[in-house]
Formats: sequence, structure tokens, C-alpha cells
Amino acid sequence: MDYVILSNDQVMFNVGFSPAIVVPVSGVITGSAQALSNGLMACVTGDEASVQVPGVAYTSGAFATPGVGLVTILALGGDQQAQQGKSGGRPFILKGSTFQAQLQVLAPAINPASGVPDPVPLYFGSGQFITTNTVFKAA
Repeated sequence: MDYVILSNDQVMFNVGFSPAIVVPVSGVITGSAQALSNGLMACVTGDEASVQVPGVAYTSGAFATPGVGLVTILALGGDQQAQQGKSGGRPFILKGSTFQAQLQVLAPAINPASGVPDPVPLYFGSGQFITTNTVFKAA
């Protein structure tokens, strides 16, 4: 049993998107489940796509002049999808441990010595949910 993620819960991304480093960022998730807890909609699989944090500054190795990207959830962790609790046929999203995240480069970081832009379009990292839910659980 673990806590179900609710609409407006915090999504915290880790700073390491190896080898890139991002400024610490957070976002919020929007739930679409039919189930409610304290007036907030619960989150079900697919709602992780609602998390998009634009304008995230990053650097990577010699590319020390910051670039900008969009951080999103790439995939939920295995312990973040309810096996039994569902709403509308979709499993609830659980607090769990960590999810996989990605940084999509929108404006590349620059190597200040050469002026060359970072050629990598995507970096991968992780994050976790911070929930206000202390009651509603699913397995």
C-alpha cells in the first residue's frame, strides 16, 4: 500500500541529468481520475504527461554557458503504478520511489572557450513525487 498522488501534488526533479546538471526544478501534476480525495482528483497513469516544466537552465561539462530545456516525466517507476487500485480502468499513480525524467534541450548550452553549442538534444534523469495525501492509499 502506498499513497495515491493527487492533483496539484509537487513533482521534484533531481539536479543530475547525467552528464548535464539542471537548476533544481519542481512542477505539479494534474489528476484526471474519477476518484476524489479531500476535493482533489486522484492521478492515474497517463496524468504524468501533464507535468511539463519549461525554461529549465542546464550546463553540461565544457558547455558552461547555460542552455535551456523542457523537463518532463519519461516513465513512472515500477512501484508508482497501482496493481489493484484503478479509476476509469487506469491504475492510480502512487508516491513510490523515483520516476525517469528527461530534459529536452530547447536552446543549447555553449562552450565559452570555443563558442560551440552542446550537440546533445536529450538528457535523462529522475525525480519523485511529494504528496499532500496522508489518507488515500492503493496497492
